[in-house]
Amino acid sequence: MEFAIVKLNDGPPKSWNMYHTDKRGVLLLRMWKRYLLIDLNEQEVYDIDPATVKTETDWVAWSFSDKPSEPLDISEWKERNVGTMDRVRFRLPKQGAIVELQLPMRPDGKSLY
Repeated sequence: MEFAIVKLNDGPPKSWNMYHTDKRGVLLLRMWKRYLLIDLNEQEVYDIDPATVKTETDWVAWSFSDKPSEPLDISEWKERNVGTMDRVRFRLPKQGAIVELQLPMRPDGKSLY
């Protein structure tokens, strides 16, 4: 995704990339070797097995049939429109890291993805 910003505990992750899916509001975030499927509509996050993701330079191949049955137990989900961006923040379980996504909006105020 072009123009998206990702923060982990208020700083940029050392290695990341984000991909949008065919379904509106569903994103795949890669941080290091970890993949998170983020459903903005349902406010759910799934930990995706990296072995099920095939990567190329600008895209990934992954099947929704490989989605785990249960989402991660995230907390503190907050979504806020900040003008030309939609900001989503949530806390991951276990290590408790805070993930922040800043996603660009269309001029009419709707999400690009």
